[in-house]
Amino acid sequence: MSTYLVLTIIADDKPGIVEKLSATIADHGGNWLESRMAQMAGKFAGILRVSIDEDKTNSLVSALASLGTKGIQVKVEDPGAIAAEAGTHLQLSVVGNDRPGIVREVSRALATLGVNVLELTTSCEPAEMSAVPLFRSEALVSVPAGMDTDDISDALEALSDDLMVEIER
Repeated sequence: MSTYLVLTIIADDKPGIVEKLSATIADHGGNWLESRMAQMAGKFAGILRVSIDEDKTNSLVSALASLGTKGIQVKVEDPGAIAAEAGTHLQLSVVGNDRPGIVREVSRALATLGVNVLELTTSCEPAEMSAVPLFRSEALVSVPAGMDTDDISDALEALSDDLMVEIER
């Protein structure tokens, strides 16, 4: 019987991290199912989900822990039963002048509405005309059934006059 593991990885960025990780998983009979990985500020970080036969799990977990000697820190979690995601999925874009605490403000507004963030990407870059730091966020969210998207827009736009919010189904 197969089981699932969720792995989080962090290491100093250098060539070969994904190869070492994928080789370890394959050598122990695991199947790499999905992942999100990126380099940021000289570090490589990622999260991934693997499936593996239950009787091979301990061997894989030990092998992943040994990657620490190569500078690759791996944390292993058992996700338990994977529940079906309820609600409607929406793509949410937020753009506004950057300031300390903006991610907290946006995430608090979403949480207050019962909106679950499934994927989140943020960046800060100079605005085209003024070079003022501009905050950009793209998120895949799950909203409770029957929620009006205007409620989400209103809550986010109430945070600041300069926030622009776009929501796509």
